[in-house]
Amino acid sequence: MTTNDKPTRKPGEDNLSREAWKVFRMMAEFVEGYERLAAIRPAVSIFGSSRALPGDPHYALAEQIGRALSDAGFSVITGGGPGIMEAANRGAYAGKSLSVGLNIQLPHEQNTNAYQHISLSFRHFFVRKVMFVKYASAYVVLPGGFGTLDELSEILTLTQTGKTPRIPILLVGREFWSGLGNWIQARLVGEHMIEQNDMELFKLADRPEDVVNAIVQHYDTRSFEPSDRERQSLLEL
Repeated sequence: MTTNDKPTRKPGEDNLSREAWKVFRMMAEFVEGYERLAAIRPAVSIFGSSRALPGDPHYALAEQIGRALSDAGFSVITGGGPGIMEAANRGAYAGKSLSVGLNIQLPHEQNTNAYQHISLSFRHFFVRKVMFVKYASAYVVLPGGFGTLDELSEILTLTQTGKTPRIPILLVGREFWSGLGNWIQARLVGEHMIEQNDMELFKLADRPEDVVNAIVQHYDTRSFEPSDRERQSLLEL
């Protein structure tokens, strides 16, 4: 090879190099998340539509739930964006505990809401999802679209398979969620896709006090801190 010759790169080497550097970016996101969120327990992750506007009944209910949980001593974790996320953060921000936003960088930029004591920004959805699960003592799911259904499905799967502790999963809004519950019972249970006792993984609720009471009652007989076995499962997410 002469001094003017350039090293020959094999097909795909550039892509491989970029993929390798992505691993380090993911690691950095995990490390920052762990460092910033380690002290927020007990916490509740709240999911719901980004399209609900102030004045919408779902927005008002999410704000009330965020405030009730915050005043009861729970940090509130949301996706950090508009809609129900904003409402829940807003309620928590006005309360006694921390309001946390796990924001995601999207091609059409998600607007970060202004009601966050702790605000993190993620490039990778799966890293963000781990943070939602790892520090939550309960999950509260308000009406939402595909993103909300994605989070709900993943939480139910992780709980069903024992990858996360058995903690409250509360679907808020019976009128909105009862059709899904009926379909799960008729189709998934009826056709033996899941077991009948899997229906006990989630409960329906309507009022902020119902949400808080369900979570508090769950922890009447156990600690908010995961057991050694549960902590090991969380390490393997």
